[in-house]
Amino acid sequence: METLSFLSEDQIRAVQEQFGTPAFVYDQKILEAQAQKALSFPNAYGLTARYAMKACPAAAVIRILNRAGLHIDASSGYEALRAMRAGVPAKEIQITAQQLPDNLQDLISQGVLFNACSLHQLASYGRLFPGNEVSVRINPGLGSGHSNRTNVGGPSSSFGIWHEYLQQVLATAAEHDLRITGLHSHIGSGSDPEVWQRCARLTLEVAAQLPDIERVSMGGGFKVGRMAGEVSTDLQEAGQPVTGEFERFAQEHGRKLHLEVEPGTFFVANAGALVCSIIDVVDTGAEGNRFIKVDSGMTEVLRPSMYGAQHPIVVVPADPEARGQGEYLVAGHCCESGDILTPAPDNPEELATRLLTEAKIGDVVFIGGSGAYCAGMAAKNYNSFPEAPEILLDDNGELHLLRQRQTLEQLLANESLPAFLTA
Repeated sequence: METLSFLSEDQIRAVQEQFGTPAFVYDQKILEAQAQKALSFPNAYGLTARYAMKACPAAAVIRILNRAGLHIDASSGYEALRAMRAGVPAKEIQITAQQLPDNLQDLISQGVLFNACSLHQLASYGRLFPGNEVSVRINPGLGSGHSNRTNVGGPSSSFGIWHEYLQQVLATAAEHDLRITGLHSHIGSGSDPEVWQRCARLTLEVAAQLPDIERVSMGGGFKVGRMAGEVSTDLQEAGQPVTGEFERFAQEHGRKLHLEVEPGTFFVANAGALVCSIIDVVDTGAEGNRFIKVDSGMTEVLRPSMYGAQHPIVVVPADPEARGQGEYLVAGHCCESGDILTPAPDNPEELATRLLTEAKIGDVVFIGGSGAYCAGMAAKNYNSFPEAPEILLDDNGELHLLRQRQTLEQLLANESLPAFLTA
């Protein structure tokens, strides 16, 4: 059976009573501790660690991590504006986006950095800012991840400019008098130090052909073990061979390059949990399954339905009492057959029961590892369920409301009916 992480049973019951469920809770201590681990990433000639804010874009989380010394990786112009609203200086934000921001000119004028992810983006930037510096994202031809859906490198990925098009990159930069001072690659959510080393070598081979490169980003994607027994990336182990590659590059080319990394999951995954309530307990007969139904699901945690991702789940009795255990499947509240929180590992098409405390209606359920790609990446408002509130557990153990539960009026605020339907 899984166990609770940063919240006690009494704190979980307090969240249920004070804020209602479902509700996200983030732990300040874990956020700050993870930030310090990233800032200690091995490097040869200097380091900038960025937080990939798409993992959890709550303003308080962004501010805590920025105050701890992290810069920001934004995946859209909207995220850049959101980070600035949270108090992050524009110069500490870099945009790496699939979609070119409509307000790019305004963002760059304020000091935001830009990382071109395609030849089209590079040319567009050049037309707007001839003579400027720019960074480019290159797909080095290799990637890793726990599934194909989390691999953002190699020939199956649309992210970045394919490495064989480097001459076109140089030609486009020359056409607009751009200086390419930043180089970015991203291999995905893998944890193998050997893969990191190979990707570093491939990326630095590209850097050797770009004479103005000053900083090289190796991306993020440090694997985090959410479940008991899952292995997390050891940043020291992953970083040492990368440092060696940067030192080798300096010896061969006479350039000492600044290293950047940009994890997201690493900072927030286990710093967050979802607290929800059991609304029903049903079964499918003597030879079938027992289901716990909760007042949450893919509207807050989409990862199990999308990836077959595993999250620790703990049943907390509403009233402390001795209970037995049983095998259960956990289903969400959406009218959707895929709204299952206990899929088989890495296989959303199959189910896998969990050994849990005997469940009763009204009990609380703790879903751990929910800080990354949950509140920020969910089937929001499906079945018209409102967005869940977000709460911070501070260093002193106090709970603070970060975002109120959405109301139906807020959910419908931008809807309107044409006149002919109102008669």
